[in-house]
Amino acid sequence: MELDNFYTYAFLETPTVPLELPVGIRDRVLLISSAGVSALVEPDISIESLQNDDEQLIQAVLSHDRVMGELFRQTTVLPLRFGTCFTSKESLLTYLEFHAQEYLEKLRLLNGKAEYILKFVPRTLDEPVITPLSGGRQYFLAKKQRYQTQQDFQNIQTAQQENAVDLITQIYKSAIVVQPEGEEARIYLLVSRQEEPLLTEQFLSWQKACSHWELQLEFALPPYHFI
Repeated sequence: MELDNFYTYAFLETPTVPLELPVGIRDRVLLISSAGVSALVEPDISIESLQNDDEQLIQAVLSHDRVMGELFRQTTVLPLRFGTCFTSKESLLTYLEFHAQEYLEKLRLLNGKAEYILKFVPRTLDEPVITPLSGGRQYFLAKKQRYQTQQDFQNIQTAQQENAVDLITQIYKSAIVVQPEGEEARIYLLVSRQEEPLLTEQFLSWQKACSHWELQLEFALPPYHFI
């Protein structure tokens, strides 16, 4: 029976030595190659059927991330988002041939590099609880003082983050800054894996300069935001 609906995890340069290919969502994945570029695929995976079962869908997402991590530890990849599929082997081969030069160039630029996510989690200001006092004057003065203290804290917080983002984007020109409203700010960094010790040192210095924030650094992820 002819296989169809090729669920696709990533593109990579066609390997010259065998890779250790992991089990995917249901079965072991395989490589389909054309013009020097390979696609890591798993045949006969229907995203539509997975979406009808929340538990299966969650397990599929986790499997996707696991496969990407295992492949990324072995070679440079262009990772694809969960749910990427091709309807036939022929359409996938045509796609690879058409985009081969573009993807090979991207893979060479990403060789030896990884994505690191730097998160800015705001700290909160610990303040004593204010209770109404006799006469009310001291109570309202205390509320006014607390408001001013909160404003000063937030102003310092904003300044610290702006200074840190400015410094980081000067060091890492390709950095991507994301500041969604109501959520923690993130900076995506593309860094050579050999420079990870230096990045760790820099992270510690950024944290010292951002006392009103808790900084978190996630290490060595596939370069999702740089493809």
